[in-house]
Amino acid sequence: MSYFLIISAVLWGIGRLTGAPKRARWAMIGVLYLAVLMAVTVLPEEHALRASLGGSLGEWLLIGVAALIVLVYRAGLARLRRKAKVVEAPAQEGAFRPAELDRYMRHILLREIGGPGQKKLKDAKVLVIGAGGLGAPVLQYLAASGVGVIGVIDPDVVESSNLQRQVIHTDDRIGVPKVFSAAEAMKAQNPFIEVRPYHRAFDESSMDMVAEYDLVLDGTDNFDTRYLANRACVIHGKPLVAAAITQWEGQISTYKSHENGPCYQCVFPERPAEGMVPSCAEAGVAAPLPGVLGTMMAMEAVKEITGAGQGLKGRLVIHDALYAETRSITVKKRPDCPICGGKSVNRKT
Repeated sequence: MSYFLIISAVLWGIGRLTGAPKRARWAMIGVLYLAVLMAVTVLPEEHALRASLGGSLGEWLLIGVAALIVLVYRAGLARLRRKAKVVEAPAQEGAFRPAELDRYMRHILLREIGGPGQKKLKDAKVLVIGAGGLGAPVLQYLAASGVGVIGVIDPDVVESSNLQRQVIHTDDRIGVPKVFSAAEAMKAQNPFIEVRPYHRAFDESSMDMVAEYDLVLDGTDNFDTRYLANRACVIHGKPLVAAAITQWEGQISTYKSHENGPCYQCVFPERPAEGMVPSCAEAGVAAPLPGVLGTMMAMEAVKEITGAGQGLKGRLVIHDALYAETRSITVKKRPDCPICGGKSVNRKT
C-alpha cells in the first residue's frame, strides 16, 4: 500500500502547485483508488503489480468504506456549520450587496444622502407616468440612482419620430411598447432594481395603482392625464412631480396637497382651449429640452425620497432653453380648488 500512498501524495502535490481546487485533487486520488481496486480484483496474486500493491480485495474495500464514511461525515459537518451561520447572522432584508455599495458610492459620499439616504432610495417605489421625452431621462436616472421599484405606465409603442429626444429607446426597438423598451434599458443599466411595466393608458381604472407607490412622476403630454394623475395623488396623499415642455420652454413643480401645498389643479385650474397649447408633434421641440426637464424631475424625486435639500413644493420653475433663462414662481392653494380644497391663492414672486 506504500506505493498507493506515495502516488497519492505526488498527485496532491502536483495539484497544489498547479492551483487545482481540493475537490479536483481528491477526485484524482479517487480515480487512483478505483484503478488499484480494479487491479487487485482482476490481476492474479502472483502478478508483479498486484504483489507491489499489497493487501487483499477485502482490505482495499475496507479502506474505501472508511474513506467514504469520513467524507460523508465532513460533508454533514460542513452543512451544519452553514446552517449555524445562517441562524447566528441572518441576512438583513434590503441590505446592500458589495457590488451595490461600489455602484452607489458617489451618492453615499454626499452628506445629504449618505448610506441612510441610499437605503431610502433602495426601499422606495416610484411610479412614472409616460415613457416618452420626459419619461426617458426620468427612468434612466431613477434606475441609475438605485430606486428599488420603478413602475412605468404608457400605452404607446416606439416610433422613429420619438428617437430625436426619447433617449431611452433605440432604433432596433421601433414597434416595441415603450414600457418594455424602457424596462430593457433600465435593467441593462442597473440589474439590482425591479421594473414594473404597464402597457396601457393611465385612466380611471389606474388611479388605485398610485396607492402602491411612494411618489408619482408625471411626464405626459396631455391635460386629461395630468388632471387625473393629480386627483389620484391627492386622494392617496402622494407627492407628485410634474413637468411639461413645448418647443424651447419647460416647467416643473412638486405638488404636495397633503402637506398644505397646492395641487396641480390649484396652479392650472382649467385646461387651455383646444389649439391654445400645441403638442410637440404640432409645434416641435428641441431635442435636449426634455432631457433638461426630465433630469430635473429625477433630481426632485431623489430629493423627495432622501429628504435632501429643498424641494419644489409651492414653486413653479420655468426654464427657457432658447435664452438660457430660468425663473421661479410661487404658487399656493386656491380656496375654490375642486380637488384639494385649498385655502390660499396663487401669487407671483
